[in-house]
Amino acid sequence: MGPLVGKGGLEPPRLSAHDPKSCSSANSDTPPDRQSSEKLTKSTNLLTLSQIQSQANLLTKFLSSRRQGLSEHTLAYYQMCLKRFLRSYEITSEGINSFLSNLNCGNAKASYYRAIRAFCNWATREGYLKENPLDRVDKPKPAKRILPSITAEQVQYLIDTVHNIRDKAIISLLADSGMRLNELANIQASDIDWDSYIITIIGKGNKQRKAPFTERTSKLLQLYLGDNHHNGNIWNLKARGIQTMLQGLELQTGTKCNAHSFRRGFACNLHRKGLSTLDIMHLGGWEDLSMVLRYTRSITFEDCLQHYKAVLT
Repeated sequence: MGPLVGKGGLEPPRLSAHDPKSCSSANSDTPPDRQSSEKLTKSTNLLTLSQIQSQANLLTKFLSSRRQGLSEHTLAYYQMCLKRFLRSYEITSEGINSFLSNLNCGNAKASYYRAIRAFCNWATREGYLKENPLDRVDKPKPAKRILPSITAEQVQYLIDTVHNIRDKAIISLLADSGMRLNELANIQASDIDWDSYIITIIGKGNKQRKAPFTERTSKLLQLYLGDNHHNGNIWNLKARGIQTMLQGLELQTGTKCNAHSFRRGFACNLHRKGLSTLDIMHLGGWEDLSMVLRYTRSITFEDCLQHYKAVLT
């Protein structure tokens, strides 16, 4: 692909007013050889200081361009993935392939790819890149592992193990609703519809959705909320605090215990009870069926194994 370009020359447009050197090089009367010295070049050598600074500036512009309402978690994810890439690799297909090849993080490699894809799409659309280098980069192929999920029996065991009513309610609600950690952490008392057993939450992508819960959770929530006053979320805990509680419970019981394992358990337990993957997708707030199918792979095998044993015995 070609070098980084701006809409009016070799340097990116809309440069920071706090960078006089960059601003002067964006003018049309700047000698082309000076402009060319600032661009990213194709090579396998380490980046120059000028290149590192140029790419860091682009990262800042990219993060500032993200749409309003994007969560802090998502912005931190972009920054973490892209900073690691941009500080050592050029924004070329060769640079991206080299970066991905050198990662040693299993299926998490796909997360880096998604962040780079968002960045390159933006940079191409804004005119910083002549063409999108992702056009010549293959998407990492994740390993299809059977992911751990919590069974209904394990959920009851966890509820019986903890002595704090708040923690019992958290565990029960996670199992009933399949909520993500941040969704759970932001629940307000006014979000709960006690008549229909529904909680209105702000889901992924700042989208409002509804999540169900059962009578068991209703009783635990009412018992907990009846004796407590809340200025913010009903737990008086941030997401990190809930995560720490679950981690401690995992160490105590040996049961895989985090919001994602409850979310997978939510999908698997509903699948066992005969709900369609489409129903599960809507109840759990997934955008498409792919994750539901991935989560329920273990159930499909278990069902087939039962048929296998029945035939051979």
